[in-house]
Amino acid sequence: MNTFDPDALECLAAIVEEGGFERAAQRLAITQSAVSQRLRALEHQVGTILIVRSRPLKPTAAGQLLLKHTKQMRLLRADLERDLKELAPSSMHGTREEERVSIAINADSIATWALPALDGLAKQALPLEVIADDQDFTHEWLREGEVLGCVTTLKQALRGCKVVPLGAMRYVAIAAADYVAMKCPQGLTAHNFRDIAFVAFNRKDDMQSEFVGKAFGLKRVTLNQIFVPSSEGQVRAVLAGWGASVVPELLVRGLIAQGRLVNLAPEFSLPIQLYWHCWNLESEVLDQLTAALTHAAGESLQQK
Repeated sequence: MNTFDPDALECLAAIVEEGGFERAAQRLAITQSAVSQRLRALEHQVGTILIVRSRPLKPTAAGQLLLKHTKQMRLLRADLERDLKELAPSSMHGTREEERVSIAINADSIATWALPALDGLAKQALPLEVIADDQDFTHEWLREGEVLGCVTTLKQALRGCKVVPLGAMRYVAIAAADYVAMKCPQGLTAHNFRDIAFVAFNRKDDMQSEFVGKAFGLKRVTLNQIFVPSSEGQVRAVLAGWGASVVPELLVRGLIAQGRLVNLAPEFSLPIQLYWHCWNLESEVLDQLTAALTHAAGESLQQK
């Protein structure tokens, strides 16, 4: 088997992660010409193109495989760095970009239970990169080898990965008290949801329509939606009277208790089961991430 130059692999990763040759050169502190030369040498060694020169730049199938390999090498280095730090703390100085440990987590989990779960590891100087996406799409980051683990709604383990059930996040429909009085004093019903503006995360977010559909037994639901790409931002928009939204009950429990938000459908909530997927490798870092996330999820999410 060929042995690949670690600098060339990190060059490939930098091009993809930074979205271009110029920014990759800045990150690696080399010239843009050197970036191109390293990539060409790696492509010559592999025997195929690794980057599609499009906008944005995209790795080919072979490029994705090498990216996954590079992430695995980073994980091994992270394990080694942690072991060496315990043996010789004074020998470790700072974190190189190529040591970064990337995971993908849905925005609602980031806004509620996931960051406290990672607090201890972050304070131990684990070089984390948390990537936010919709819970139905975070597994694509893992499938493409861009992260080593993800929180997702996907139940079936991806190839080469292991999966751990975390529990269910419970979603409720909420609106500001003034908005309710003006638009839907009777709450959310099968007859008035078309008259209400719903604040969704982005165009991939189908939580609002799924909630309404399941609450009232409707197969097709078309909503008037406003997009705010932040879980906390959705809540702020609702508080400002932009409309209603379907959000984690964990995120708005206090605001509902204070009377600032109203639960529009108190008889119904939508549980969304979450899972932690990660590469099936022997790694202390992965084991600690898995333990931290499953423990926090066990305390915060709805368990069967």
